Amino acid sequence: MRPQAPVLISLAALIAIPLAGNAFQRPSAAAQERLVKEVRHELVMLPYYGVFDNLAFRVDGYTVTLMGQVVLPTLKTDAERVVKKIEGVEKVINRIEVLPLSPNDDRIRRAVFRQIYSFPSLQQYGLRAVPPIHIIVRNGDVTLVGVVSSEADKNAAGIQANSVSGVFSVKNELLVEK
Repeated sequence: MRPQAPVLISLAALIAIPLAGNAFQRPSAAAQERLVKEVRHELVMLPYYGVFDNLAFRVDGYTVTLMGQVVLPTLKTDAERVVKKIEGVEKVINRIEVLPLSPNDDRIRRAVFRQIYSFPSLQQYGLRAVPPIHIIVRNGDVTLVGVVSSEADKNAAGIQANSVSGVFSVKNELLVEK
């Protein structure tokens, strides 16, 4: 029995050293890039992620911070769950906001969606699996986030959203591809 004790301690020490080492080391640029790609992939593949949700994240070493707004509370927990399973992620900070339930906001979401994605120059964006123009509605205020291919498309989306009855304000945060 006595000779086994040093072996167990040595194995425990060998296991603890790499785990403790990650807390003080930053991942290499390649590892960081892989982590960013995997987090992005996992979030986009969530089954209930859609055009009325905005998921964003930041990777800082082995910590992932989730941000954005979602309509369904389950999407917030699903996002955290899938990111925690990614190899290399040690900590997940979930700052995703669940938007308040509101029949009026739901009506505005649908109306803005129809207005934007039926506009001739913007119809191309509606053909993708996850449309790139996300419509976030909170208490009648609309925020457009995502990516479009031109400044004209960005402006058209903002104008279309502004034309919907019941919308108090439109914040156009769409980015233009370079």
